[in-house]
Amino acid sequence: MKCASLILVFFLFGIIATAKDNTMQGTIVSENSVSCGAQAQGKKTSELMCQEYVIRTGATEYHVRQEKEAHKALLPVNAPVELTLKKDKMKFKVNGKEYEMLIVSESAVPASSAAPAEAPKP
Repeated sequence: MKCASLILVFFLFGIIATAKDNTMQGTIVSENSVSCGAQAQGKKTSELMCQEYVIRTGATEYHVRQEKEAHKALLPVNAPVELTLKKDKMKFKVNGKEYEMLIVSESAVPASSAAPAEAPKP
């Protein structure tokens, strides 16, 4: 009985440790300026533009935007990132600086962009 309880405790600690360390590696593939609303200035309306980045991890591409207008930093394309996902937000580091962005969409990496699969071993 004690042995089974001990195994269960180690198993649960393993799950908790794995859940805490859910960082992934990715790459910023591209950056585009996209419309993200409008702002009224008297009788005129001007379109607001936001940076949208495509971050690729393994077989998934995430389209993310800066959530707050005040955080308008341009990030380098082809830069490696270490990221974590939580609900609809992505936290990642680029060149030692941390960012938090809103995930707008996600999709599978196109087959032509995916890394070639290994040949089956005989």
